[in-house]
Amino acid sequence: MGNGKNIFRFLVPDTKIYLWIIGILILIIAFYEPVIAGMGIIVLLYLIYYHWKNVHLKKVEWTKYIESLTEDFDTATKHAILNLPIPLVMVEVDGRITWYNPKFMEIIDREDILEARINDIISGFNIDDIMDNEKDMVIEAMIKDRHYKVLYNIVKKENKNKKDYIIMLYWIDITNFTVLKNKYNNKKINVCLVQVDNYNEVIKSMEETTRPIVIAEIDRRLNIFASRINGFIRKYESDKYLIIFEHKYLQNLEAKKFDILDDIREINVGNKIPVTLSIGVGVNGKNPAQLYEFAKAAIDIALGRGGDQAVVKKIDKLEFYGGKSKAVEKRTKVKARVISHALRQLIDQADRVFIMGHKIADMDSFGASLGIFRAVRSRGKEGYIILSGVNPSIKNIYNKMREEHPQYLKYIITPEEAIAKADKTSLCIVVDIHRPSYTEAPELLKIVDKVVLIDHHRRGAEFIEEPVLMYLEPYASSTCELVTEILYYMGDKIEIEKFEAEAMLAGIAVDTKHFTFKTGVRTFEAASFLRRAGADTTSVRKLFQDDLHTFILRAEVVKKAEIIDGVIAISTLDEVNDDSVLIAAQSADDLLNISGIKASFVLVINDDKIHISGRSLGDINVQLILEKLGGGGHLTAAGTRLDGTDLHQAKERLKEAIREYIKEGEKQ
Repeated sequence: MGNGKNIFRFLVPDTKIYLWIIGILILIIAFYEPVIAGMGIIVLLYLIYYHWKNVHLKKVEWTKYIESLTEDFDTATKHAILNLPIPLVMVEVDGRITWYNPKFMEIIDREDILEARINDIISGFNIDDIMDNEKDMVIEAMIKDRHYKVLYNIVKKENKNKKDYIIMLYWIDITNFTVLKNKYNNKKINVCLVQVDNYNEVIKSMEETTRPIVIAEIDRRLNIFASRINGFIRKYESDKYLIIFEHKYLQNLEAKKFDILDDIREINVGNKIPVTLSIGVGVNGKNPAQLYEFAKAAIDIALGRGGDQAVVKKIDKLEFYGGKSKAVEKRTKVKARVISHALRQLIDQADRVFIMGHKIADMDSFGASLGIFRAVRSRGKEGYIILSGVNPSIKNIYNKMREEHPQYLKYIITPEEAIAKADKTSLCIVVDIHRPSYTEAPELLKIVDKVVLIDHHRRGAEFIEEPVLMYLEPYASSTCELVTEILYYMGDKIEIEKFEAEAMLAGIAVDTKHFTFKTGVRTFEAASFLRRAGADTTSVRKLFQDDLHTFILRAEVVKKAEIIDGVIAISTLDEVNDDSVLIAAQSADDLLNISGIKASFVLVINDDKIHISGRSLGDINVQLILEKLGGGGHLTAAGTRLDGTDLHQAKERLKEAIREYIKEGEKQ
């Protein structure tokens, strides 16, 4: 009624001002002619009465008019809602249907839905989504074979309680648009790059007379694969292929987990080494050039994770398939020599060199840092190792350095000191980690222009942007192995200190579980080189000694282990301990000594976060399992950290990830 009053004031002239003027004139006349003024007062009183009566009558008439309009509007509103050409339903916040129009009944095609819950009537529709996201929310639902866009309006009742809200749902049929959109999306092209991971190794392992046979068999199977998806295939190098296919076939490839990987691996025509593929698929690019860039980035990730897998890049989203086999060891050291020479030049060009590993450093990270530090010092440059703190994993070697080799301490700085010293001309060498958020000083990567990456972990979705030099080799046992090879080719004048050699040998020992896992020919060659540099195996063994309390805790973890499917052991450490992360890793290794156990996981509490260490004998890929929980690592050793949860909840999440992994394996 507020607007009605404003209109009324506009339509009725304001005569009060005239009455005031007449009153003032009568007062003036009263000084000169009192009689005339008296008559004027009588006339003024009449005018005031007439004005009041006239205004009051008009106001009453206007109010009646507005009320009649409101009644007409209410009638029109009711008629419009009842005969709305689109389906409409009113529900309570708990999903109970309180009213619906005939159009809604037509699309539901069932009776007696009053007081029923809309979640039960329409599969997949959740009323809670509306209450949790009251703004900018787009809901789509499907009823039978029709697609609907659901618009909504939340109406408050007089009571301010949330339970007294009414939700009005308007159902807009968008079936034609959805069908057209799906048809358009299905017709879009995807770019797929395929590379034979171990082409040279397979060819060299065969006799010359049988080499063309395996090459022809690879070509044949890939051509059959392309024809099944109506794709165009072109071989542009001896071991590389380009396939272009329509998007509608991608869902089937993903459902079958890219079974071409298994098909190629089964080739046996005289080859002594199984053939493996890496596949990168680019999806949802704006144009063919961007699709190719997506595919190239995807296959780089597949190769960086060890090959024998497919990676699908959908703009910023990555999907991984395969990758359950061990990375093939590369016997050639050409790349190590090239990387060593390139790194030497980068060190020579830099004013300062900063070396950093991952947070909560382990023996491999710290040993690799010392090895790179030796390379920097041999070139006469100023080098620093970034370390945020000493943890149980490196406590023994750090104490030995502090007591026997204190000269290193002045070159070990905190992340804050590194950021203060660094500038664009500095060089940053990252070891044993390729995820920027897990490095000791993530901010440092934004300051320096040149970053070198040396790592042996399978590549994950998060990755350091555009490193100037990258040595990422998942086949290697450890980063210390890679650094040792770099030092071997760095130059004749380089002299590795005994302490540095022992630190790197300890790093190799940790990641290979004392040369029993993921150990290749080059691992022993690296160990031999370090042994000649003065590394003492007895001194290295002492770096792994634990106290009695740690042994007891490890025994308790093993004792309370829960066995899943007879092959996977899961255990927890309830006690909050400074060495809990180290105990988790050691206990996971101990659990693998139990007969029949193929993989183990240990959960511990550290800094109010749950840490999970996973270990495997190779049959089960613990990296793929822990990647589902935001972690990473290797096929045989991986880890993750969970925030905002407790041991019980984390254990249930781990079990769910294991069940998903097993289910995915059964489908392949």
